[in-house]
Amino acid sequence: MKNNLLTLVLAMFLSTAFAQGWKPEVKENIPLDSIRLSDPSILADKDSKTYYMTGTGGLLWKSKDLKLWTGPFKVAETDPNSWMGPNPMIWAAELHQYKDKYYYFGTFTNRDVYIDTVAGNAINRRASHVLVSDKPEGPYVPMKDPIYLPADMPTLDGTFWVDKDEKPYMIFCHEWLQNGNGTMEKIELKSDLSGTIGESELLFLASDSPWSREKDDEGNVKPNKVTDGPYLFETQTGKLGMIWTSWIYSDYVQGVAYSEDGTLNGPWIQEDEPITPMNFGHGMLFETFDGTTVMAIHSHKSVNGRYIRIPNLFEVDLSGDKLVVVGKYQP
Repeated sequence: MKNNLLTLVLAMFLSTAFAQGWKPEVKENIPLDSIRLSDPSILADKDSKTYYMTGTGGLLWKSKDLKLWTGPFKVAETDPNSWMGPNPMIWAAELHQYKDKYYYFGTFTNRDVYIDTVAGNAINRRASHVLVSDKPEGPYVPMKDPIYLPADMPTLDGTFWVDKDEKPYMIFCHEWLQNGNGTMEKIELKSDLSGTIGESELLFLASDSPWSREKDDEGNVKPNKVTDGPYLFETQTGKLGMIWTSWIYSDYVQGVAYSEDGTLNGPWIQEDEPITPMNFGHGMLFETFDGTTVMAIHSHKSVNGRYIRIPNLFEVDLSGDKLVVVGKYQP
């Protein structure tokens, strides 16, 4: 998730408020387009026949029909004595059901700890981490291992995938603020997702994308340095793909890559063009209770210098070898 002032201010407000015991006012029958939420992620829970939506900010919304929502609820409980500190910012949370548990993959930032300074920018302690619950509505609490990824790396937007070897993995980004060329990486998880095994492996670089672009200080066009929001999927023909987000100059947009060998190992081949309209990004995929594949994604609009992000739904076709965005989805 790319940093911006509004997201930072909102995340800082929510984290401080949570630390002080604040609980959000829960409202009912809220239309999706009335919710302000970055990085929306929706879990369609078949047991409860309920859709659960989370994202940046550490809050949860519930719906039976994807039209009207109830929330927000506070669901993420962190350990104030851990590396996150007493009031971490929470970005790009996702919910995943695995075996008999529900898992909360999120990016947590400790604003009181700095791990590096690059090009004059001080970099906070930030990492992808996993919480667990017995229920989709939480609460989600820490597991045994206090650290999933190296403390000296700013990492973000961790997501979940079980590969062909039947092992669980976290796929995440090593942030461009430190390395100058954002990465997409994988690391094996323990069988109960309570920690990681071994070291991460590089899948691809931001600069591998043929569609993302930016200009350097001299005005030269080059690949954009940002990797955001990975999410894995498989087509009905068995092809493994990954949607992820970067920028075309000032426009936030989503592309897709496909694994040549059908596993996380790749190599990963980037499509030439983005798959969403400009200023839609950080998407994920889920299947509705009637069997439609839908992409949850946020719109990205600047109004008087402030970013406004609203959850949107697009219908997706996975019947062939590649993901095809059909158009806006109307539940």
